[in-house]
Amino acid sequence: MWSQAKDRYQAFLQEKNPLTDLLAPLEQRTGVHRQHLASGFICLIALYLLFGYGASLLCNLIGFVYPAFFSIKAIESSKKEDDTQWLTYWVVYGVFSIAESFSDIFLSWFPFYYASKCVFLLWCMAPVSWNGSSILYRRLIRPFFLRHEAAMDSVVSDLTSKAKSMAQTVTKEAANAALSHEKDQLALVLHHPHMQRCMVLQRCNTMQRCMVLQRCT
Repeated sequence: MWSQAKDRYQAFLQEKNPLTDLLAPLEQRTGVHRQHLASGFICLIALYLLFGYGASLLCNLIGFVYPAFFSIKAIESSKKEDDTQWLTYWVVYGVFSIAESFSDIFLSWFPFYYASKCVFLLWCMAPVSWNGSSILYRRLIRPFFLRHEAAMDSVVSDLTSKAKSMAQTVTKEAANAALSHEKDQLALVLHHPHMQRCMVLQRCNTMQRCMVLQRCT
């Protein structure tokens, strides 16, 4: 397992990506191999996660930037396997984020919480057979979803119909309010003196202006 992860890590450092674009000029200037530069950078990040300020932001960036980059590559590729891999990651990431929102206020006080969270996210995105998101999806999320799929479909359908009904009601009320405003504006024009009526007529549409002129003649 370790050799597989190491091989994938070395292959990643040889690919064309934003990280290697940063490492290539550093490697040329310093003469230090990019693998050593990347390892040193990882060590600095690990130390910051353990002792630095704002570790939560850095941890969330690690859990988002790398998967987002490879998700875009998966969308642009013709293979289905990478699509499934990253869709699975985002499902697990979403479930984890929901669970964390209820417990973060307590867990954040634990020592090295964000370092542990970062390790968990790296496990979930690791390009290995024992990938965390794949394991969690197969053993926890998928069985739970299959047991409650019918109930979830019913809830989603009900919420969708209510949202459509609410949107139609709001649209109808907005149209009625606009029509009422136009009628009030027209009534105001009809009851103003002639000079004031001319000023208000400049703000009315062409149809309202014609109606007022017919009334005056």
